[in-house]
Amino acid sequence: MSKLVAENHQALHSISESVTEEEFKDGTVKKLIKKMRDALHSYNVDGYVGVAIAAPQIGVAKRVFLVEDQSKDRDDALPFLVAINPEIIKFSKKTNVVGEGCLSVPERYGAVKRHSNVTLRAMDENGEVYERGAGGLLAQIFQHECDHLDGTLFIDRAEQVWTKKEADELPLREANS
Repeated sequence: MSKLVAENHQALHSISESVTEEEFKDGTVKKLIKKMRDALHSYNVDGYVGVAIAAPQIGVAKRVFLVEDQSKDRDDALPFLVAINPEIIKFSKKTNVVGEGCLSVPERYGAVKRHSNVTLRAMDENGEVYERGAGGLLAQIFQHECDHLDGTLFIDRAEQVWTKKEADELPLREANS
């Protein structure tokens, strides 16, 4: 079972390498995706579950992330998707400051400015290129996960950071602003 690496792990603070054609052919990509899914499925801290994970979060500095919503009570379920060598090719002018947390920084939450809508270009697990537009939470996830691939954690971008205990004591309006 793959485990999440600690916040100070080098893979979380360096620019990840692109996945090569050879890594698709030799099964490396499929093995990496399985390890990432295992780590995401195993995450459950105080009832919180993950919705996405990037390869650096399991110590692998490769440009791969996946979205797989583990929440059982979300009204608008997120799609399952794999993004290999992703690039955000379009950003909306409109931004919002949103509440954000991270599997790799489990004891802190923050207020991060993100674009409201983005368009992602990436490859799927078979090496097929696709583009996907996203708004709201999915746009936020795309930006958060691409930051991981560039060695940036949400706490590096946050306008304000709270400990989990402090965030639990904030009025909901402030925690999500």
